[in-house]
Amino acid sequence: MKYVLLIYQPSWARAWSLSEDERKEVYAQYAAVNQTSGVTPGVPLGLPENAITVRVQDGKPLITNGPFLDSTGAIGGYFVVEADDLDAAIEQASRIPAARLGGAIEIRPSATYW
Repeated sequence: MKYVLLIYQPSWARAWSLSEDERKEVYAQYAAVNQTSGVTPGVPLGLPENAITVRVQDGKPLITNGPFLDSTGAIGGYFVVEADDLDAAIEQASRIPAARLGGAIEIRPSATYW
């Protein structure tokens, strides 16, 4: 089954107070997840402050600056994972550095609507 792992990073994630060596290690950990069999990395996302959100009100687009947020963090990226079951997807999600650096990983089963 395919799962989408949404990577939520707190707004301060861009300014992690990590040393150069620690940042290199985090990047290496992301690279290792990218190279895992059954994992398809998502395209890099721009910064949340450069996002716009579109809603439709009275048949017209209502545009606001910034990401759509219902939490304290913004989506920083995503992976698509081919996993045998939810437990395997959870195992993959736990390898993503953001999960232990103040962020969270949301797991959603992939679905087909059309």
